[in-house]
Amino acid sequence: MSNETQVILDRVVLVKVEANIYGARKKLKKEDLVLADGSKLPPEDLASLGSKRLLDPDKLTVFNRLKKEAERICLRVGTRFLGGFAVPVESASEITAELERISLDFAAAKTEFIAGYDAAVTDWVVRHPEFAGIIEQAVDSVEFVSTRLSFDFLVVSVGLPESLPPADVARLESKIGSLSEQMFYEISVEANQLIEQSLLGKEQVTRNALRPIRRMRDKLDGLGFLDHRVAPVVSTIDDLLTRIPNKGAIEGSILQEILATAMLLSDPDKTRRHGEGLLATQLPVVEEAEVDEIVDHADSEPTTVPTALTPVIVDTVSDSPDFTDLFDGIFDDEHEAESTADDWALEVLLDKSQTDLKTRNDADDFQPSEHSAEPETVTAGDDDEADDSDQDYWF
Repeated sequence: MSNETQVILDRVVLVKVEANIYGARKKLKKEDLVLADGSKLPPEDLASLGSKRLLDPDKLTVFNRLKKEAERICLRVGTRFLGGFAVPVESASEITAELERISLDFAAAKTEFIAGYDAAVTDWVVRHPEFAGIIEQAVDSVEFVSTRLSFDFLVVSVGLPESLPPADVARLESKIGSLSEQMFYEISVEANQLIEQSLLGKEQVTRNALRPIRRMRDKLDGLGFLDHRVAPVVSTIDDLLTRIPNKGAIEGSILQEILATAMLLSDPDKTRRHGEGLLATQLPVVEEAEVDEIVDHADSEPTTVPTALTPVIVDTVSDSPDFTDLFDGIFDDEHEAESTADDWALEVLLDKSQTDLKTRNDADDFQPSEHSAEPETVTAGDDDEADDSDQDYWF
């Protein structure tokens, strides 16, 4: 097993949610139907009859709601994995406490449902008197129904036996390798919901619109060890959140930034490429002591300075610093059919990023010497001067 795979397994636990819900359905039989003279049903290899309900489906809504709530709780900090959810170890206790609450609510709802089961069946028959016969002959006993309603969960660590065929090891590593892809997909689903339900066509929104942004940010931050491209995306979301007013409606340029952010997160591929692009702009930092040593060495023994050193320094900081090509190729669309909305979001974010870089470059008034220069570190973090710029967008 690779070291990267082992690191991921050490940092997550697998949460399995087991919710069984009684369907209150039975297969519809031919004899349940009253056909007109001369009518006949298609053969079974051509069509099936479907099912019949034995009671009002609304009586079971509470169980389906609790099951979905349990899944949302796990997805809030984790991602789907091996039929369950891979959750960061540090979040396991919090998830367990909430699932315990769901279990108690499920048990209480089950007790209430079982107590009113016979009455619910009778009510269903009364509502469909012409089909009373086919309902009553298919009704299950209370004891049977009770066995079909249950909720439980497990929290386990995932590991490999000491002796395992290489094919099985490769299979598990493939599953673990797809965790980041699944995480970005789940983020895109929530981002699309935010766009469709809260942002599109709105001139202003309430602060409730920030909740999905914060949830996505926290999920990415907690699972950042799955993909190195997550960290810079989290940082830029943090930058956006710090610039949002503490009270009042959200509108104007800041609302456009939120929309642009959501549109970026709604595309898994663009989110990954954007994070990779931000990482590419973070040039390595040369320590001041190292620069002084290079200068002293160049002054005392200019003929012995390696010829490869000078072009490295010149390339790092030129006479006319220009960062406009740093993002060349990073956000190129791989398919011509991508929507103009996605392109707009990336253009907005890219324009802001380049403006921030230019602002920082103008603020640092220095001239490179002939033999040495201290390269400027380009980052995508918070910048007070960038916050005061006239640009509407970020990065």
